[in-house]
Formats: sequence, C-alpha cells, structure tokens
Amino acid sequence: MPCDDWLHRRCYKRRTILGLALAPLLMLAGPACTAEEGEAAKPPAPDDRFAFLTGPKKGEVVRAEDLALGGPQVQAYPMAPDGTVRSDNRLNLVILARFDPAALSDETRARAADGVVAYSAICTHQGCPVNAWSKERNALVCSCHASIFDPRNAAEVIGGPAPRPLAALGLKLKDGVVTVASTFSGRVGATQG
Repeated sequence: MPCDDWLHRRCYKRRTILGLALAPLLMLAGPACTAEEGEAAKPPAPDDRFAFLTGPKKGEVVRAEDLALGGPQVQAYPMAPDGTVRSDNRLNLVILARFDPAALSDETRARAADGVVAYSAICTHQGCPVNAWSKERNALVCSCHASIFDPRNAAEVIGGPAPRPLAALGLKLKDGVVTVASTFSGRVGATQG
C-alpha cells in the first residue's frame, strides 16, 4: 500500500538520522565488552574444567565421581583455568555423562576420560538444548523435537530429525576433575540454511 510504504520510508529516514547522530557518542563510550566478558564467550579450550549449570552443586567444578554411572547427563559450562565460566555463548553449553569404558565405542572411548564423555548440548536439528534423558534407551534427548543421541557411540543419532551427531569434546581427568583435552570434534549446533 502506498500509505504503508510512505510511512516505512519516513521511519527508515528517522532511524538513519538518529543512528548517524548517536554514532560519535557510541565511539566515545569505548568497547561494549570487557576482556573478561570476551573470555566468557570463547569456546571450550584445552585445560578448561566444567562448572555445573544447575542443581545443588551449581557453579561448582565437576568431578568424575559427581556423575552417575550410566547416566543421566548433567549440563555444564566450561570454566577457564583462571575461573572464568564460559557461559556468555549458549553454544558452549555441554552435557557430561559417565559410563563403563567397556560400553563405549572405540571412537568414543578415545575421547573419553575413564568413561566420562562430553558433547555439545545444542541439538544439530534446530539448535534446541539436549536436556532430557531416555532411561529406556540410555540416550540423550532433545526436548524440542525428540532427536535421540547415543552417548556411548559418538552421540550418533538413533531417532528423530537431527541430521548429524552432537559435537564431542576430548576429555582428561586432572586429580578427578573433568577437564577439556581437545576442542569440539565438529560443528556445534544446527546447520544454517
């Protein structure tokens, strides 16, 4: 409609003029992030530990003994060696679970630390959180569209619409503390169209 088009152009011009007027003030204000905030958005890196996202141990460092053998998983964020929790980027959310090492596929065992596995908690279908557990299948479940992943076999898709497995992190244990040994094995989250 001509009226709507005219109104749209008028609003666009007003926003452009306002943006140009405020630009010098924004440059004087300095960077929007501090170095610490930038560190909290970086992806998991070798020697990061993990901090519980929820529950009675929220914010505490995850130790192998904190994880129930055979699942379910716990959600955690990586924590830099300086104590900065890397929670400013939702793609950093990780799920940790512990299994008998003999129950893991060779590929999974190679990344695991004494049976502890770590995967991205972001579903490869549409980027929802993988935050549920199927007792019947001993598997990770995306609560949005019910994609199911086998944590004992490289988070292979065993049900639902997810197009690929969850990205895995290589792990090691340092005095019982679950620690990152290597970065994500693949792309985190959903594939952009």
